[in-house]
Amino acid sequence: MVKKSFSQSRRPSNSVPDLSRQGNKRVQTRQRSSSLGRGDYWIYGLHAVMAALENPLRTAHELLATREAAASISQQSAIQPRIVTREQLDSLCGREAVHQGICLHVSPLTPLTIEEALERPGPVLVLDQVTDPRNIGAILRSAAAFGAAAVLVQDRNTPPETGTMAKAASGGLDIVPLLRETNLSRALSQLQNENLWVIGLDAGGAPLRRDGLGDRRVALVLGAEGAGLRRLTRETCDEIASIHMPGTMESLNVSNASAVALYELTRPF
Repeated sequence: MVKKSFSQSRRPSNSVPDLSRQGNKRVQTRQRSSSLGRGDYWIYGLHAVMAALENPLRTAHELLATREAAASISQQSAIQPRIVTREQLDSLCGREAVHQGICLHVSPLTPLTIEEALERPGPVLVLDQVTDPRNIGAILRSAAAFGAAAVLVQDRNTPPETGTMAKAASGGLDIVPLLRETNLSRALSQLQNENLWVIGLDAGGAPLRRDGLGDRRVALVLGAEGAGLRRLTRETCDEIASIHMPGTMESLNVSNASAVALYELTRPF
């Protein structure tokens, strides 16, 4: 279901048709032009767009697609796309964007609270000043693949939602909640008060082992590439662990490290 609101103004010629007048109870449509409001942005790429359309918490405004892409999603999308050319999408998203002939004008999601996110099962990922939107998107993708409850970030050091982040997440941005907290150490303490075992991932720790955690629910903390975990973050953790790497490389990209660590945390005994 796509969350939308009504406008009393006459629908402009380039707006999305009002599906609410066509008996579609899953969608309330918003009649507006393709100009972006504050914080709004374009999600592009098939998986990212379809995940956004299926997210009941996502406000979507307008769906654009080439004829070929529109034909491929005609049975899946509750919104009728406006047909555009590939060149128009290149201009909108950037020529380097792999938009696959489809993009969606959306508003940012409203972040959940920690309490709301913990109602979901699975581990929690905490990012300590990871700032690259592609890395954050890739981490969200891994979080969705391994059933993580949420990804928690420090608000002032984390970029906002963007099409780049959503594309890298390949749908994960609309599957796994992205929590934004002002004080990361305080957020870690709150997770500990909720009976989560907080593990900081760092090369100096003992190897991370699922069978050594028993039934503990885990919050896994990953630091920025190069800088690693900050001192206060490290001191707040219950333990420091590392990924066992017998090869010649000493470290992994933070998004790759998150995927390996999530596999270890969620694998069967």
